[in-house]
Amino acid sequence: MPAATKSKISVRPLHDKLLVRRDEAESKTESGIFLPESSKERPKTGIVEAVGDGALNTDTGERVPLTVKKGDRVIFTSYAGTEIKLDGDELLIMSEDDILAVVD
Repeated sequence: MPAATKSKISVRPLHDKLLVRRDEAESKTESGIFLPESSKERPKTGIVEAVGDGALNTDTGERVPLTVKKGDRVIFTSYAGTEIKLDGDELLIMSEDDILAVVD
């Protein structure tokens, strides 16, 4: 019997949804104080890993393309998205409306 191989799961967000990899929480302050796990603030920034095909314009029936693209660094709202775990990676699926800004 052949050995089982672990396949990499692929996720494609639908419509106006995005897949975002949240940045790592800081482990120490600017002054050099190490932070315990319980006091680390979850970052509100991340990298867009995948985007959907756009929202549906109900008047024309056409797709409205998203303004963010794969690879963009974004700032999002505090309670944005739904956390998912894929192949050990923690990601967020969120709506484009949860994005506040793109960092250039």
